[in-house]
Amino acid sequence: MQVTMTVNGTEVTREVEPRLLLVHFLRDHLGLTGTHWGCDTSNCGTCVVWMDGEPVKSCTVLAAMASGHEVRTVEGLAHEDGTLDPIQQGFMRCHGLQCGFCTPGMMMTTRALLDRDPHPSESDIREAISGQICRCTGYATIVRSVRWAAEHPDGAVPAAEEEPAAAEPATEPAATEAAQPVPTGSAS
Repeated sequence: MQVTMTVNGTEVTREVEPRLLLVHFLRDHLGLTGTHWGCDTSNCGTCVVWMDGEPVKSCTVLAAMASGHEVRTVEGLAHEDGTLDPIQQGFMRCHGLQCGFCTPGMMMTTRALLDRDPHPSESDIREAISGQICRCTGYATIVRSVRWAAEHPDGAVPAAEEEPAAAEPATEPAATEAAQPVPTGSAS
């Protein structure tokens, strides 16, 4: 069957099997490997993308169901000029990346949260990511990353103006070129 959808602003049409999952369509047919494939059961959340602006777990959405809709992946989070979205910057600066496996889904979910609520509480953030699993961090650095993005909606601030948050150790930001592939989806 033929499916047509807009992915990260570009209309795409492909012939697919009717049972093909959206996660496999994105990864195997379009080469967008930033969307990770974890459980196929909607448990882990590594596969979260947006469909018409709402986070969905792409392992439980058929590509045919996305036909006619707008899909956005982690590769589509950065701005058109290549500047990273504040949520991507936050994950880099606050060490929310860790191993990187859950990162794309976490960023898609938390970006949607910030779009709905620019100043979420810690409990709001934890509730938003409750459908996702991270085995590395205990979620503290992920929550800190989202809070950083909420405090910096326009992105990075000059290093001279940035001060560590109270009760947090001062660390060097992880915002290096080596760290960029994970938050943009290109390291997958």
